[in-house]
Amino acid sequence: MATIGARVAERDRRRFVGRAPELAFLERCLEGDADASVVFVHGPGGIGKSTLLRELARRAGALGRRAHFVEGRELAPAPQALDEALSAARQDRAPLVLIDTYERMGALDGYLRASVVAGLPERSLVVVAGRERPSRGWFEGGWESLAVALELGGLSVEESLELLIAHGLEEGERASDLVAWAQGSPLALALASDDAFATVPSPAPGREDGVERPELVRALIHRLAEAELDGPHPGPLAVAAIARVTTLELLREVLPDVDAVQAYMWLRERSFAEPLGDGIALHDLVRKALRADLRHRDLERERMLRRRIVDHLHARARAGHELLSIDLAHLVENEAIRWGFSWEGSGEYRVDEVRSGDADEVRRRLAERGVPERWAHTAPYFEGAPERISIVRDLEDRIRGFQLSVTIATAPEFSAEDPLLGPWLEHAREHAGDGDAVLWQVAVDFSGDPRGRVQAMLGMSGMLRSGVVNPRFSYLPIDPRLESAVRFAQMSGGQHVPELDRELDGHPMQCWVIDFGRGGLIGAQRDLVYAELGLVPPPAQQPSPTGSDALAAAAGGAGLPDAADAAPVVTVEDVREALRNLRVPHKLAASPLASGATQEQRAASARARIDDAAARAFGETPNEELLRRVLVRGYLDPAPSHEQAADELALSRAAYFRRLRAAAERVAALLAESA
Repeated sequence: MATIGARVAERDRRRFVGRAPELAFLERCLEGDADASVVFVHGPGGIGKSTLLRELARRAGALGRRAHFVEGRELAPAPQALDEALSAARQDRAPLVLIDTYERMGALDGYLRASVVAGLPERSLVVVAGRERPSRGWFEGGWESLAVALELGGLSVEESLELLIAHGLEEGERASDLVAWAQGSPLALALASDDAFATVPSPAPGREDGVERPELVRALIHRLAEAELDGPHPGPLAVAAIARVTTLELLREVLPDVDAVQAYMWLRERSFAEPLGDGIALHDLVRKALRADLRHRDLERERMLRRRIVDHLHARARAGHELLSIDLAHLVENEAIRWGFSWEGSGEYRVDEVRSGDADEVRRRLAERGVPERWAHTAPYFEGAPERISIVRDLEDRIRGFQLSVTIATAPEFSAEDPLLGPWLEHAREHAGDGDAVLWQVAVDFSGDPRGRVQAMLGMSGMLRSGVVNPRFSYLPIDPRLESAVRFAQMSGGQHVPELDRELDGHPMQCWVIDFGRGGLIGAQRDLVYAELGLVPPPAQQPSPTGSDALAAAAGGAGLPDAADAAPVVTVEDVREALRNLRVPHKLAASPLASGATQEQRAASARARIDDAAARAFGETPNEELLRRVLVRGYLDPAPSHEQAADELALSRAAYFRRLRAAAERVAALLAESA
């Protein structure tokens, strides 16, 4: 007679997917073809360790091997309890011992090794599953010849889709969204595909967690980490749920009333935390669930912590830790910008140098992608300037994308003949006088990842490898046929420069230039987070307040700086900056010309002051009228490009830019007098 237990086991068997390499190794261990007698399967919560053990038990049964299960959650922390649980295994000639949730059995680690495993029959195989890496004792004193650690990673995109289908979900947009959100976690996929969560929406634009249903968040937290969350450190846990990396300095700055050392040590001991750089990072799925839970429970606290974190990171990046641009990018939630500039894919991809054979592989992949014409212009750099190229590889060392970027200082001599970079470099020398511009010739994602994680890493690596500490300008080759690329350029504040557009074998390539402002890339990242929070960033020329100082500098319950109290001096450069950013509200709102409580009010006030000054700055002579028209077509009602404005006004480029500078100085002088 069929039983409920049999139905459960059969459904579990049918829903198992993936893990082919791990199972192949474990089966070799079962058959005696591998030297391992003890295998530690470790990985974060929800990654599928228990499921793997059950599948191994089924395969062992087919080979005539009996499995003996020990569940750490159900075992008393006493040696006699472990002895009793494995009494039957001692009577078996070739037992398969499966120990799950081993993190709950830490007190028995030494006893298991010295007294239990050591006394099992020679043909035994012991597989231990837990969230933490095995202790050092398993790899010394002779045990290192028999013990193996096997880290379990996430499922691939294909395996994740297969698992969703096994749970009854049809392929389509919703399945793709769930795969992107779950990031390879079998638990997240299984929970999200359940009928109870069938109405979970797709990830929303501007929301990096993609989780909207509180019940799904609670279920994930309960299954992933709830037993480890009890304690006196909700504040540090919230910081770790927001920040990419949590350091001791970050905790001290963001939570001045908390014992940072004690909180850091507590975080470090969580099984869902791991060292990263100079600090600690939470496992991504746990981090996302905790952050979503924080937003559901206390949105204002989440916003306050994000503001403090970005202030801290901005200050440190300005002080010389420019690699923290990666951590600043992590705080940006705008999905259009994250598509082209983030480090989210670093768990599955890595940035590398050019190696032997890469050129042939890139040429082949460009042809497969349908853009073989890009190779002719890229090939000289593989031969003569490979240091200007970054390669993104996956965990199996396959090329998933590449980028080529230069600066005015690092461009090789033959770049002058480059049909794309040649004119761009000339333009940058004229308009980016300090040389703080990064110019891309190409950035191609071969992965097909709809989330653009490879594309984002290509953008980030080009900036970080440029040699410019804090670039102000970025020249981007944008294929107008790629909506996501155009959207990225627009949302980043880029301006299309049509006279620098080119056609490569009939394929259009537009030039978009991003001016990050006087604060450079690092300042723009801080300002963007402020804009997402509905706050006005501190002026770029002033040091950014951090931590508790930032709160002290804020006015009123909304935490908005009071620009009137600061009474900033308006300079010519301030006016030029505002003129360049008349159509970029969050940058215009940061101008010393602005006043008001919200970003919209401040941007509108700055525009109004400029319009008023422009109306009063010029006389009625033909020369004065020409200055006014140059200002209008250059900034107030701009032509598609400065070059087209010069043509409309029948001026040479040099005469046009000379008059534009004079007109801006005239407006600046008038505004300075009235400041």
